[in-house]
Amino acid sequence: MKLEDVRAIVTGAASGIGRCIAIELARAGGSVVGGDIDLEGLKELETEGFGLSGKIFGIKLDVANESTVKNFVEEAFTKLGYVNALVNNAGILRDGLLINRDEEGWSRKLPTSQWKKVMDVNLSGPFFMAREFAAVVIERNISPSLIVNISSITRAGNPGQSNYSASKAGLDALTRTWALELAPWGFRVAGIAPGLTETPILGYVSPEVQAEIIAKIPLGRMAKPYEIWQAMRFIVECDYLTASTIEVDGGAMF
Repeated sequence: MKLEDVRAIVTGAASGIGRCIAIELARAGGSVVGGDIDLEGLKELETEGFGLSGKIFGIKLDVANESTVKNFVEEAFTKLGYVNALVNNAGILRDGLLINRDEEGWSRKLPTSQWKKVMDVNLSGPFFMAREFAAVVIERNISPSLIVNISSITRAGNPGQSNYSASKAGLDALTRTWALELAPWGFRVAGIAPGLTETPILGYVSPEVQAEIIAKIPLGRMAKPYEIWQAMRFIVECDYLTASTIEVDGGAMF
């Protein structure tokens, strides 16, 4: 698929990796509908898109809300005429140990609300998005089409991230499952598993923990969003890649 032929939905597009992907797709001539709960960030995204080769539209989106997702996908098709790519990027952190003890010896359990919120956004959200996107693509006979899921290297498991790691491992499983199921309709489905990346989501990670993670990265630094975009570009342009997740982690081992 050529970059200039991409008409994409990008979730979590108001900041970080999603914002970078949206901007770079438009810079290359593609067009994007970016979804996010951050309306101010979407306005800034649209402003930044002025003057680029492609177009960028921002529409409010809560990926965890099933009915909102359906309406969003319909509006995206109306805005762009057709859509042939979906980037499931939206994600959140709500870290906590499964069981923790404070200095007085009291046990604290990971709250169910923290578990559920992360799973709703990071796993159910991509499911809702892919289901609605694929249904319209198949109905309109749009081919080729592409789904890219933004996973994480913590999908293998990471202390304090039961919810986040499980959601990203589940997303990896969906990547391969959807690649197999949707191939007959001309879809490719792939994933990107970034390591620690310079994005606003790091506001939930203490500087001390960030330093510990960086110390385990052979390249000695975080990734930049543009470096994740480079993996996205490869997936778009390599028509023989499907059912795989590319790790962009600086060689980190967790």
